Amino acid sequence: MSITTNEFSGTRRLVLKGAGVAALIGLGVIPFGRQALAAANDPYPTEAFKQKNEADAIKALYGKTAEPSDKVKMDAPEIAENGAVVPISATTTLADVTSISFLVSENPIALVASYKIPAGTLPSVANRIKMAKTSNVIVIVEAGGKLYSAAKEVKVTVGGCGG
Repeated sequence: MSITTNEFSGTRRLVLKGAGVAALIGLGVIPFGRQALAAANDPYPTEAFKQKNEADAIKALYGKTAEPSDKVKMDAPEIAENGAVVPISATTTLADVTSISFLVSENPIALVASYKIPAGTLPSVANRIKMAKTSNVIVIVEAGGKLYSAAKEVKVTVGGCGG
């Protein structure tokens, strides 16, 4: 039995990919063991990212409602010249923060980003989001088992979500 060049090339690629993955695991770039199992058992919030309005997205993501708090600070522009790249950030002084999420009420899908905050991490996140049109941007912070929020209207001059 002879191996053709294409068969050898395919086998060689598999060997090289396997060696590369093994090297990355060894370097700790790809988590292996308990970290990998924890990530596998922590499902992506698919249903929350399907919701059309912010109330349904918050309910799907957290199962409860949020209360406004002056301890949640959101930085977003009053006017976004381009809805395709709207810079936003959120910080809080609340203790025991476990997640921070951003929602845009007038987007086709309300939930635009959700972050899990590991214990001992500074509860601060920043992103550039897309906005379809002028809308309220809402940040939800989960801390100590409760939900807190802050909101700000951002005016969009050129839409980013199909606008």
